[in-house]
Amino acid sequence: MAGARTYDVAVIGGGVVGCALARRFTLDGARVVLLEKAADVLDGASKGNSAILHTGFDAPEGSLELQCIREGHAEYLDIHARLNLPLIRSGAMVLAWTPEELDQLPELLDQAQRNGVADVEPLSAADIRQLEPALAANVLGGFRIPGESLIDPWSAAHAYLRQALDNGATLMRQAEVRRGRRVGGQWEMETTAGPVRAALVINAAGLWGDEVDRRLTGESWFTIKPRKGQFVVYDKPAAALLGHILLPVPNKITKGVVVCRTAFGNLLVGPTAEEQDDRIHATMDRAALEALRKRGEEILPALRDQEITAIYAGLRPATEEKHYRIRADQAENYITVGGIRSTGLSAALGIAAHVARLAGRREQTLSDPVWPCMPALSDEVRRDWQQSGNGGIVCHCERVTRREIEAALTGPMAAGNMGGLKRRTRVTMGRCQGFYCSAELARLTEGRLSEPMLAGTRRDE
Repeated sequence: MAGARTYDVAVIGGGVVGCALARRFTLDGARVVLLEKAADVLDGASKGNSAILHTGFDAPEGSLELQCIREGHAEYLDIHARLNLPLIRSGAMVLAWTPEELDQLPELLDQAQRNGVADVEPLSAADIRQLEPALAANVLGGFRIPGESLIDPWSAAHAYLRQALDNGATLMRQAEVRRGRRVGGQWEMETTAGPVRAALVINAAGLWGDEVDRRLTGESWFTIKPRKGQFVVYDKPAAALLGHILLPVPNKITKGVVVCRTAFGNLLVGPTAEEQDDRIHATMDRAALEALRKRGEEILPALRDQEITAIYAGLRPATEEKHYRIRADQAENYITVGGIRSTGLSAALGIAAHVARLAGRREQTLSDPVWPCMPALSDEVRRDWQQSGNGGIVCHCERVTRREIEAALTGPMAAGNMGGLKRRTRVTMGRCQGFYCSAELARLTEGRLSEPMLAGTRRDE
């Protein structure tokens, strides 16, 4: 393959799991390339999540998902401070609103204990209302999981990739894998960014995992069935209504509608769980969003007086089975990491460790790895707008500075599109949704994004 760059490991897919895999194998001493077909990472399923770090208390008992969540949760707690990642130890409460849900609580408590989450605490209705006075009065009971926490939806994945890049990994964007084959013990792949050769290929392509399997091996042993989740985001004053993450009693299909604060100072209600065939478009439905709003107000009646800042939707790479679809073909040096639905953010580090073991790699962590310090995006810490020399605030709703925007547009992991810039800085994500700062952003980003904000206009207009 003329001109092909050669690596020990090629990871396909720049979602949170792909970024964690790139980090793990890089820190274990491998030459790694991350192949992402979009102009920026986190452009698929990973761009829309609820930003909760789960303990695995309700994961299927004895499952690989439980193992990965527990391992990922523990590693995040171990490394988040070194990477300057947020951790808001809010705790969560599972709430029963009907007699049927109340009857399910003892089994859920037992399951949490069996899953190794031993600090769960049963709560009476009076206990719950004392902890969360703004809750509706018809709550019947529940229990508390102290270890459930709030994090930033994107900084973790960016940190994993940044650490990989700082320690020698390569990122190739707009590098869709078209086909590949095994030649002389190596994988040779054709991508839209040029040929790549690697000893080991890891398919972490998310919503396109089964398609990548077919392109490289001729078949896939699972089928992606996209599941859409829609969210409603309330304006920042609503966050004062709540301390804990509020979880419903889950069912066989979904964990249900969650109500929680966000690391950015808002309040979130969602997601829905809607099956669809389209793997690209997560369109929003007025009726579903209205049902979310109504459910949120039933749980927190004071939300009726709060304004909605934003709505968004994301797709999860569900399959025909509930459990993770991770399998290694040792003879072909090919590993598929598929079916990572709603727990990918919590489990990513654990998945990466599990895949490294599947690959037969002994942990040989670099003797002195670089630990990047990520930008502080959470409102729980001191941010750049509170520091001197920041160039002034550009996005006033989210208090994003010129210095933060410039930093996000430079370096080996520079934002490739407007979505990437939003995920790195919070810009345009506030109350006005970019109405006031878009003109200045267009000037700052001119010639630096894959799709210019002022496409079709002259510079002097």
